[in-house]
Amino acid sequence: MSAKTEGIVPNSSRLLLAGFMAIMAAGTGFALRGGIFDNWASEFGFTATQLGAIGGAGFTGFCFGIIITGMIVDKIGYGKMVLVAFALHVLSALVTFAATTPENAAHFLTWGMFIFAFANGTLEGVANPLVATIFPKNRTHFLNILHASWPAGMVAGAIVGWILDDKLKVGWKVQLSLYLIPTIVYGILFMGQTFPKSEASQKGAKLGEMFKDVGILGALVVCYLLSLFFGGTLGLPAGVAYGIAGLLLIGVGIITKFSIGSFLLFFLFVAHLLVGAVELGTDGWIQNITGNLFTSEQGKYLFIWTSAIMFGLRFCANFIEKNLKLSPVGLLLLSAILAVVGLRFASGMQTFGIALLALGIYALGKTFFWPTMLAVASDRFPRTGAIAISMMGGIGMLSAGLIGGPGLGYSKDRFSSQTLNNSNPAVYEQVKAETPSKFLFLEPVNAIDGKKLAEAKAVAKEARSPEQEAIVMADQTGDRKTLTADSFIPLSMAVIYLLMLLYFKSIGGYKAVHIDEEK
Repeated sequence: MSAKTEGIVPNSSRLLLAGFMAIMAAGTGFALRGGIFDNWASEFGFTATQLGAIGGAGFTGFCFGIIITGMIVDKIGYGKMVLVAFALHVLSALVTFAATTPENAAHFLTWGMFIFAFANGTLEGVANPLVATIFPKNRTHFLNILHASWPAGMVAGAIVGWILDDKLKVGWKVQLSLYLIPTIVYGILFMGQTFPKSEASQKGAKLGEMFKDVGILGALVVCYLLSLFFGGTLGLPAGVAYGIAGLLLIGVGIITKFSIGSFLLFFLFVAHLLVGAVELGTDGWIQNITGNLFTSEQGKYLFIWTSAIMFGLRFCANFIEKNLKLSPVGLLLLSAILAVVGLRFASGMQTFGIALLALGIYALGKTFFWPTMLAVASDRFPRTGAIAISMMGGIGMLSAGLIGGPGLGYSKDRFSSQTLNNSNPAVYEQVKAETPSKFLFLEPVNAIDGKKLAEAKAVAKEARSPEQEAIVMADQTGDRKTLTADSFIPLSMAVIYLLMLLYFKSIGGYKAVHIDEEK
């Protein structure tokens, strides 16, 4: 089947390709950023938790971009929102490049990543509902094709980073600027196109009606994450952060006349919170982790390997569903199980060959999470128009930025410092960071200082002192234990998907519904 024959508008193929390139720009920037974490650590002395927070801002802005776009895109127009995203992508590069000293780096890198993420969210707020509207009979297939662009961008970014960073030793600013190439391409492809409207928009649904299925329950998930953003990223007092989130929750209640919302959509939102944490949170760290366990170059090979698997498989969702006779929820359950197995296996990898196998299994698992979740929400809640899938995307990215990225960074700091303190307390006292690493309500920990870790790793293994070797081994142990902890996230997702599968079985099976059929 082709986009031209499946789509409901004449320019279906071009719109799909334009959306593909837009998300590819985001994936390219994501991979380039992940590959230069070590550059930032050595240049500015960041700890893993600090790097996680900076990388996390590269997700949090996405939430605002995609949710705001989802609510206004049918009124404002797809073309105008694409122009906004294009301008923000360029601005994000300028802000990021202003990072020049240890004193200003954290500020400019954090806000540069935030603006970058806002632009990505705006684009996905256009592309997701657009593709779901154009291909109403096969959303799982075409949304997976759309999101094949994400791993394609990650492959492109990782290859470019490998050549420019490991081979040519080009500065990180030059590397990061290259995501502007697919940015220019998507701008050209979207230019001058006409766009369809969602089923809800065609039927004249009002904002309050579109929000009813989200309701208090769905808004609660978003508002909790926003409270973390207000308190963490913006640094507001906890009471103020929760107060703002509470006011937003009341606002949704007023708009929906205090509709409780759909329990199914609530569980989809919770599951997607976990998707963001495990898929994007792990992807943000995986080059760093595998580069530590093996070499920086091998880390990039492994990142390219898993991203290439995702790219190829996302064109096969329709084939897999039909031949394995799986519903979209069944596909999600199988994916979660594979992700658990892959991460557990990866935590013990000792050779590059085993790493290829372990991370390959993990890639098989994570491939279908994001687009298939969007397809389920589109299939089951058409009355929400672009809102439900936009909020879902925002939840995933916000979770990656506030929970996945910082959480894995904190885990790495905690496990590494504990290992070094147990094996060589004297060395730990010499290399521990002055500022404690913090994450949510967990106990603060003094991590290994980023510059001192980089100094130890820079020495060839055979030339390291016992103290330097202890530091490096503790860092690697922290990586392995972090992957083990990470595996509990898809395990929780598997439980949710199993419950959903049982629910759909009890009501006669999974099927897409239309507004007139909703109950």
